[in-house]
Amino acid sequence: MNLYFDQSLSKGYKSNSQKIRVMSEKWVYENMFCPCCGNSLCRFENNKPVADFYCNECNETFELKSKGKPLGRKITDGAYGTAINRINSNNNPDLFVLQYNNMFEVVNFLVIPKFFFTSNVIEKRKALGENARRAGWVGCNILLENIPQQGKISVINNGKVVDKNTVVNNYGKLEKLSIDNTDKRRWLLDILNCINLIKKQQFDLNDVYFFENQLSIIHPNNHNIKAKIRQQLQILRDKGFIEFLGNGKYVKTNDYYSTLQICSI
Repeated sequence: MNLYFDQSLSKGYKSNSQKIRVMSEKWVYENMFCPCCGNSLCRFENNKPVADFYCNECNETFELKSKGKPLGRKITDGAYGTAINRINSNNNPDLFVLQYNNMFEVVNFLVIPKFFFTSNVIEKRKALGENARRAGWVGCNILLENIPQQGKISVINNGKVVDKNTVVNNYGKLEKLSIDNTDKRRWLLDILNCINLIKKQQFDLNDVYFFENQLSIIHPNNHNIKAKIRQQLQILRDKGFIEFLGNGKYVKTNDYYSTLQICSI
């Protein structure tokens, strides 16, 4: 895999954002594969409102976000209303996140499956002032820190390319976590985030109950947090990410660890 942009593509463009868009999209088209099935990607026409790439084998779609600085906690997205509507629709694309350096080399490349997006991942920005060209427009950020580590699938990590089969296999395992209902999805991913904070391989209910107050703030309309925790643990057990040992004890499975991404953000 060639990790460098073709800088000749930027000739004729004055805007840096346009240069990066042209170079990064061409790099993805020539080097990236569909993480769902492993086949080649196709490009949508420019300014497609939904996505940038698609797979004509499995029909999955992908949007690309590129950044020249460390990815950090968040990345800039487009209109807030559009982002929220996408999450609640059936045409939300998976997200490609690309970080490049000042040599126009791809340093990190992540795939974030669409079923890891919930409302708490989208941060509303302040509306543009009345003197702005798009006065009143409201943008948003994607909060990478709110996405469970499993949902940030590494394709390139600090310049090292991950084996294609590993990427596709991990995506396949994570598809078991796909839930169409966004409220149910939010709960499942919140509990997965809690389990990720428990460093032990074997844990018990009290370890998860520790997060009860935090979860009650996130979900103020739920007044039986412990019951909801037990319900989500059963779902994660049924999906093969944890195993129930009895007497309120659980253990993290091979699927849990194999999909736990060790990426540089």
